[in-house]
Amino acid sequence: MVTFYNLYFIMLYYKTYTEANSQEWVVFIHGAGGSSSIWFRQIKPYIQHFNVLLLDLRGHGRSANAASRLKKIHQYTFEDVSRDVLSVLSHLNIQKAHFIGISLGTIIIRMLAEIAPECVKSMILGGAITYLDFRSRLILWSAKIGKHIMPFFWLYKICAYILMPLPTHKTSREMFVREAKRMAQPEFLRWFTLTTDLQPLLKHFNSTPLPIPTLYLMGDEDHMFLRAARQIVKQHPQAHLAVIPKSGHVCNVDQAEHFNQISIDFIYKNSH
Repeated sequence: MVTFYNLYFIMLYYKTYTEANSQEWVVFIHGAGGSSSIWFRQIKPYIQHFNVLLLDLRGHGRSANAASRLKKIHQYTFEDVSRDVLSVLSHLNIQKAHFIGISLGTIIIRMLAEIAPECVKSMILGGAITYLDFRSRLILWSAKIGKHIMPFFWLYKICAYILMPLPTHKTSREMFVREAKRMAQPEFLRWFTLTTDLQPLLKHFNSTPLPIPTLYLMGDEDHMFLRAARQIVKQHPQAHLAVIPKSGHVCNVDQAEHFNQISIDFIYKNSH
């Protein structure tokens, strides 16, 4: 059964698939500039096993119009965005779920687990952002300057090419650029401003591991973030790492079959 809702009072659009023979819920969280449509290669395999919740975050996809209706247009935080997701879970009476995120969506999941660990059975963090090295900080600094002198869409396109430079990343790169076109500039700038909080937030996350089963699911061509994920797994006892060959930052698109098999197996191992 498929259910559609528009929750304007919390801004989020969501969509559910229910599997009568499963008690397990899986929640997919997209990254900045994307939408729930990026999970198109996960839906069919997952709904054969689990109940699935897809949603569009603030200012993204079908939640963009809802955001414009609210009077509060000030800058928001990662905690604000995470509480949006918790509101959807509460509305649907989902007590506990497995969470799968990609790119900046992994930060939302980690924050959600920080403020409501009782809601999280496991975390699968695809293309996880765990540390900003010199290159990452330089890109963010350049983008901060560039946002004043170039259209935000050009800025996003440049960042997409830096993160996903290889021919094998073409599909995921084009998909994210296409999704970014749909964002309103004020929302893009609010999300971009969130990155200024990343460094201290990541430092906190890395120094305070949670007792929640966690899988870092990374592409072997993710030149920006794979190295840091390897280090985190060594430090956190509940963390595991799986590296997908011939895949970049958006590994759920680059190598969907591998991504699905590894993540579904992990969820089964941590279902109870």
